[in-house]
Amino acid sequence: MERFFNTAGPNVPADSYTLDPLSRLDLDDILDLIKMKKYFVLHAPRQTGKTSCLLALRDYLNEQGDYIAVYANVEGGQAARNNVERVIRSTCDTIARMVRNVIKSDLPIQIKEQVGGYEADSMLTSYLAFLCEALPKPLVLFIDEIDALVGDSLVSVLRQLRAGYDERPARFPQSIVLCGVRDVRDYRIVLSNQDIITGGSAFNIKAKSLRLGNFTPDEIRQLYSQHTTETGQVFEEECFPLVWQATEGQPWLVNALAHEVTYEMRENRDRTVRITAEMMYRAQERIIYRRDTHIDQLIDKLREPRVKRVIEPIIANSDNVEQQDIPDDDIMYCTDLGLVKKETGRPLRIACGIYREIIPRELTWSKQQTMITQEPVWYLNNDNSLNIEKLLLDFQQFFRQNADSWIGRFDYAEAGPQLLLQAYLQRVVNGGGYIDREYGLGRRRTDLLIRKPLTDGYGGPIQRVVMELKILRGDLEKTIEKGLEQTAAYMDLVGSVDEGHFIVFDRSGDKSWDERIWHEPRQYQGRTITVWGM
Repeated sequence: MERFFNTAGPNVPADSYTLDPLSRLDLDDILDLIKMKKYFVLHAPRQTGKTSCLLALRDYLNEQGDYIAVYANVEGGQAARNNVERVIRSTCDTIARMVRNVIKSDLPIQIKEQVGGYEADSMLTSYLAFLCEALPKPLVLFIDEIDALVGDSLVSVLRQLRAGYDERPARFPQSIVLCGVRDVRDYRIVLSNQDIITGGSAFNIKAKSLRLGNFTPDEIRQLYSQHTTETGQVFEEECFPLVWQATEGQPWLVNALAHEVTYEMRENRDRTVRITAEMMYRAQERIIYRRDTHIDQLIDKLREPRVKRVIEPIIANSDNVEQQDIPDDDIMYCTDLGLVKKETGRPLRIACGIYREIIPRELTWSKQQTMITQEPVWYLNNDNSLNIEKLLLDFQQFFRQNADSWIGRFDYAEAGPQLLLQAYLQRVVNGGGYIDREYGLGRRRTDLLIRKPLTDGYGGPIQRVVMELKILRGDLEKTIEKGLEQTAAYMDLVGSVDEGHFIVFDRSGDKSWDERIWHEPRQYQGRTITVWGM
């Protein structure tokens, strides 16, 4: 039976192409922590492979025979929220059921019934104590989705796990591993009385935090080569740098792109069809446009104030906001969610190419639907290429009439001018082209590459247009000089570019619209670059 690329739930090797989950962990480090009776945290963004790794680690430990290793997902208690008794009972039920599955005995269920009359604030501690006392080997407990719990319930679980720490391993688990999206130190827990405590204070016995990383480029090749080996379908070499740029190894995205291009694009179910880079581009667009669950979860986070404080200056290319001006806790929160990457010596940036595409599109989605009333054919030349001069002239008029009212309606108002133009362009190219975006904290500009296929099908000629967007801060002529240099550099980087445009937004408010709206061609190092004032 043919296997597929997995985009939902833990990997089952019999059904899905799979990298060895244990190879993604520092197994020696984890085994040492367990041997030393440590309690620790394993965290990573959603759909990164945490559960698959925990299940593989459980099975490995049980095969070794030194411990009884149990995996328990406590997400079911989320619905009870601050009802501590319901959450604690649910947690005990889940652990009892999972231990029973491992040891093949009703003993865990019987012990749970013995503590059924205990108060909620001691029931979990008592249950684990009696259970560990009765088990023939030390218990290693993996608790998944711990950060799905909230408020008083989460605090009660953490404190009850802490309460039995000094009795391990004879009367409490040898080791407990908490697993979730965020590190426990980042939990900001609002109690029912509105007091706020941190996870670090409620679970101060944590010895270490481990973060599950993304796939490496070599691991992406290994995963995709399993499909080639089993079906004969080849990924052309140009696919791999594209997949890396789009995903930077985020496991769900890596699998989703491959599943889309090999299965959802039905013409490619013929395994004699070679997978090309252009097909990968189309698969990426389909995933973004369809807004799968993973994408929806990402989009939902953009509305949180903590996320906005990090993302807005990145997409606005602010030169009045430096990385040190953004609260470290907010940066770590967005890093834990997988939204941004923080690298030593480099500016804070969006985590991967697909996320760079999703964020501005989502922030402007509702605006796109009402912007352009003309049929797209109005902007097409006879060879099916986009007439960029017509587009930008039309946008100038739109911007003049609508900028003041529309920009204030963006959730991310500081990035309003750039987002407005990107929304306008996205509406035009949807279904017939692509926009690649480069932006980041400290860059002070946004680079856009518009790619418009001129024919149907794969492998035909493509129109390439470079645009650079900048907010005017300071002297106009110096801004233009620097912008021409940067636009030309980006054109050189892209290669085979048909046109280059530099767009400068003047938001100073001390000029009339007649002074701010203009355009003229400039020459720079043998290139013609059109400069547009807005």
